[in-house]
Amino acid sequence: MLRNIVEKRIHPPLNALARILIRRKISPNCLTLTGLAINGAAALLYFLGFIAAAGAAIVFAGFFDMLDGAVARASGKASGFGGFTDSVVDRYSDFLIFGGVLAYFVREQDTLMTLVSAVVLCGAFLISYIRARAELVVPKCAVGLMERPERIIVLAAGSLFGFLHAAVWFLAVTTHITALHRIIFTRNAVKASQQEGPV
Repeated sequence: MLRNIVEKRIHPPLNALARILIRRKISPNCLTLTGLAINGAAALLYFLGFIAAAGAAIVFAGFFDMLDGAVARASGKASGFGGFTDSVVDRYSDFLIFGGVLAYFVREQDTLMTLVSAVVLCGAFLISYIRARAELVVPKCAVGLMERPERIIVLAAGSLFGFLHAAVWFLAVTTHITALHRIIFTRNAVKASQQEGPV
């Protein structure tokens, strides 16, 4: 939801930058892997306790996450497999980011927040897994509040402005609400299609 809104607003400058990168022969995969590497650095920053720097790093990595798609489309390299690869790398990035937060709380010997971080990590993976499974039986399941861009923004804001604990608690609740929303949406969509019957 948020990704679509943001990309529409920055579409012209993003495309202009994409064309520059294409002329320099920078591939979408290179940008995707750069974003992954930055998220890996963010995970290390979280673990070491540099929370604000980690928040800035995941925002920077998010820029590459948008740019790789723009380069792929502008260069004519957009493909189903490219989208698949991007989604897989996003899952690795989620693991690095939220794993880094979890490792930070382990290092701080904060058992409660370690458990809450594990709940967030589980919720983040469930959201994407439920969508993947749901779209085997319904055309589209992109519903819910806490998609990946929203999760990154909440975590980055909490990291940059000093309310990391509150952000992690918020994500622990809202990621699972989003997962439940997708389950209910899919159930209703399947029921509706069964009632309509064959055309």
